[in-house]
Amino acid sequence: MDLPVTSQREGAAHVSTDHATPQPGRSLRMLLSSAGRRVGLLRSFREAAAVLGIGLRLYASDLMPECSAACVEADMGLAAPPADSEDFIPAMLDICKRERIGLIVPTIDTELIAYSEARDRFSAIGCQVAVSDPALVHMARDKLATARFLSDAGIPSPATVALEDVLDGRSDLSLPLLAKPRHGSSSRGIMMVEERGQLEALSRAEPYILQQFLYGREFTVSLYFDGAGRMRCAVPHERLRVRSGEVEKGVTLRNPLLQDMAWRLGQALQGARGAMCFQARMDEDGGASIFEINARFGGGYPLAHRAGARFSQWLLEERLGLPCTAGDDWREDVLMLRFDDAVFI
Repeated sequence: MDLPVTSQREGAAHVSTDHATPQPGRSLRMLLSSAGRRVGLLRSFREAAAVLGIGLRLYASDLMPECSAACVEADMGLAAPPADSEDFIPAMLDICKRERIGLIVPTIDTELIAYSEARDRFSAIGCQVAVSDPALVHMARDKLATARFLSDAGIPSPATVALEDVLDGRSDLSLPLLAKPRHGSSSRGIMMVEERGQLEALSRAEPYILQQFLYGREFTVSLYFDGAGRMRCAVPHERLRVRSGEVEKGVTLRNPLLQDMAWRLGQALQGARGAMCFQARMDEDGGASIFEINARFGGGYPLAHRAGARFSQWLLEERLGLPCTAGDDWREDVLMLRFDDAVFI
């Protein structure tokens, strides 16, 4: 279903920027895929385009675009099949051909593998997909593979094993342990396991991993990689309060340990492109461990953007062949306090 062009809603946070004069002939059509509620991310691209003087037409897709705030906020909302269906990539290719889309930005874990494996097919029709290489995306989507990757790279991470290894006695980890769906996201299905009976119940569900529980302050670190796979920026923010797996209150900070871990991770990751993030906890002794890697924009990206880490602008620069302004110069102590807003149709 195609939705009519809509303007930004009243009540949107005003961002003071110096807008460039639009350049004749410099334009781009961009699609925010599985857009859902990602209005803040969409607005960051609209703002970046104004700064660069780009004529940007923003499309957004979702299963039910009429029920997606980001699709209504976009210049046009489009219906898309489920990301894990065989129809997904053919449908998105058709959309990109018909609408002459030049850049796709995926937003949810379930679509990343499909896009990464079909990246060349989109490139053949003149559309760039802001996604990392398939091997990296597969690793980040698998929590057991992520743990093994971090261990092999010598980066601190919690002890992690497959559920069946504990049930079969092949692991010496003792309860209580944190149980997570091996391919889960958005905090779905996470629980503390204190009794063996809980393990046996989980074994009848989807694949699970068991992980040493980490205590301490929780952080997300947003990362940006350029088109050559070089990490250009790392922005830690503390997750002061979380709701439904997404940061509700957060603050940026320059923590030497977290930043060192970020740059070490950036060197270890092969085939990274565009936006990524990882989550970590820091204990009271000052030690830190990474427990999750996401090969996409994190839900807290608007905080990094407001602090000066303008990933959206850098992606537009890359796509249009403009000089790259990516760098690690961002502001500390920027506080984000999220609140509920609404779009009315």
